Amino acid sequence: MKLFAYLTAIATFAFASTACAQATKPLDKPIRMVVPFAAGGGVDNAARVLANQLRTRLGVAVVVENRAGASGSVGGKSVQIAPADGTTLLFSASTHVMAKQVLREPPYDPQTDFAPVARVGEAPLMLVVAPKHDVKNLKALLDEARKQPEKWSAAIPAAGAASHIATLLLAKQGKVTFMIVPYKGTQPAVTDVAGGHTDLLLDSMISLLPLAQAGKVKALAITAKQRSPLAPDVPTVAEAGFPDTAYVSWYGVWDPKDTPPDVVAQLNRQINAAVQDLAKAGAWAKLGIDPVNETPDQMKRFIASDVAQSADLLRSAGFKPE
Repeated sequence: MKLFAYLTAIATFAFASTACAQATKPLDKPIRMVVPFAAGGGVDNAARVLANQLRTRLGVAVVVENRAGASGSVGGKSVQIAPADGTTLLFSASTHVMAKQVLREPPYDPQTDFAPVARVGEAPLMLVVAPKHDVKNLKALLDEARKQPEKWSAAIPAAGAASHIATLLLAKQGKVTFMIVPYKGTQPAVTDVAGGHTDLLLDSMISLLPLAQAGKVKALAITAKQRSPLAPDVPTVAEAGFPDTAYVSWYGVWDPKDTPPDVVAQLNRQINAAVQDLAKAGAWAKLGIDPVNETPDQMKRFIASDVAQSADLLRSAGFKPE
């Protein structure tokens, strides 16, 4: 019995030591960071900045791979079916979590088929209108839209994107109805607004600011609670009398759902540290992003709340999945 107990103790110690070693195994393999949108956009730019900082911290290659299509689900699917070992990450915006609400046949459930790793930042949206309009502020725009709703169209770069949800929220709070015009991305949407073919667009501030500064579109407001140092002359929606319309886009990182919890935890710590580095260096601010540091559980709870609010807005607007 003593010999058996002795051998059992040795086996238990060996198993515990192995488990501990596995739990503390460093992230020493190259990482593929999939961006489910085209290169050059706001999500892609943020991903590349984060990838560079992670590369510095980890000392391994962190390669950004663009896999665009189907409202981000092409890239999302490639991560869902990837090996669950921490070497393949999805970097996306809030659009990712809305797949079930905006696609008729979603290829996955964003809340159950992925492991949330870290939410890394939030960014306000900017409201711009075509130069042909004489409106000087958000209140004037909404007044005109109530009088002649058939003459006001809103460009939507992607179904379920922050731009789409924020536009519905603005319409609800402002008691107006916009004619929704879908586009495949920000660039064609803002091009049509600049040309006067579509009337307004709510989208990433950092994407629209250069055109607004060049006078090709008119910036009326941003959806942050405070003015942005990147556009100090542009008022917030709260200043226009709509504090409940404050809304931000957000960015996050996901793993395949069966990734071991210890690997997810390590990635969370490293990504949060990288975000802090970027915030201190001013790199996040240059992209109009405010840093976020959360645990995977906090991110999971945030997503559940965000999806519930967005789904309610889509239903109330009569949106039908594509």
